[in-house]
Amino acid sequence: MTRRALITGITGQDGSYLAEHLLAEGYQVWGLIRGQANPRKSRISRLASNLSFVDGDLMDQASLVSAIDTVQPDEVYNLGAISFVPMSWQQAELVTEVNGMGVLRVLEAIRMVSGLGGSQRNDGHGQIRFYQASSSEMFGKAAETPQRETTLFHPRSPYGAAKAYGHFITRNYRESFGMYAVSGMLFNHESPRRGAEFVTRKISLAAAGIKLGLQDKLRLGNLSAVRDWGFAGDYVRAMHLMLQADEPDDYVVGSGAMHSVRDAVRIAFDHVGLDWQEHVVIDPELVRPAEVEILCADSHRARGRLGWRPTVDFPALMRMMVDADLEQVAREHEYGDLLLASSW
Repeated sequence: MTRRALITGITGQDGSYLAEHLLAEGYQVWGLIRGQANPRKSRISRLASNLSFVDGDLMDQASLVSAIDTVQPDEVYNLGAISFVPMSWQQAELVTEVNGMGVLRVLEAIRMVSGLGGSQRNDGHGQIRFYQASSSEMFGKAAETPQRETTLFHPRSPYGAAKAYGHFITRNYRESFGMYAVSGMLFNHESPRRGAEFVTRKISLAAAGIKLGLQDKLRLGNLSAVRDWGFAGDYVRAMHLMLQADEPDDYVVGSGAMHSVRDAVRIAFDHVGLDWQEHVVIDPELVRPAEVEILCADSHRARGRLGWRPTVDFPALMRMMVDADLEQVAREHEYGDLLLASSW
């Protein structure tokens, strides 16, 4: 029988890569979306004929129960979130509702549809398996480097705090109801599909724009911030593998290599033959109120138990993103010129 997967956040970067991966694995893939006119649906437009969609909202419990009852999924991947960390200081309550309470609502919907009661525990057979997209931002001001599954959380943003709640409530439902529920503590993962507000994509777009003569400067905040960056296409494979294991558990997923924002800029600008120091401007207003200085993953558990390995290193990732943005920016600029010409 064909397995069914329901993905929240299917129109985002991770959702689009996960949908591709699951379709290749032979799944029937459903996406939870807030209305068919979702403005970010373009990321999955080429897959749309192979996907099914169901209406739902992480802030609406009834809609989630209805969606899960309709789809009857074997696996639920909760990737839906407000994912831009700086926004969480401006909209802390909204981010907490979506990224924190939204997880609880999905778990509750699964519990209700599955018929699990307060004292009833599932025997683990034939139940809906749940994946929660946790985040390295939960570690924040990390007590140790690299960070592993046992590292204490010290989130440094409302985003990280909300994700920590989602992580712990997932574990609680696993322990309380015997649900097959896991969390993937994914470190930063990027791609050409990353939103333009994220620093790696902001850098790759600027490198392309400056190379094509369409802009001159790139404004950034803290160039010394260090992250463990990987390719989103690699990381969605880890999500899927977590739900295939015999027993549910939580996993750190990352490359184990640290790079600074400065490294990202240098790689991107070198790739197009530019001196980054001639174009980058430091803007103090772009520095976070509470910076997370160093994040680096110890993913031995995922590598050992799941057999997961990343395939794209950070320099190759940045070059991939710059190449994609060179094509996109050039295409959009040419299209803009055509529109301007046709208006005369």
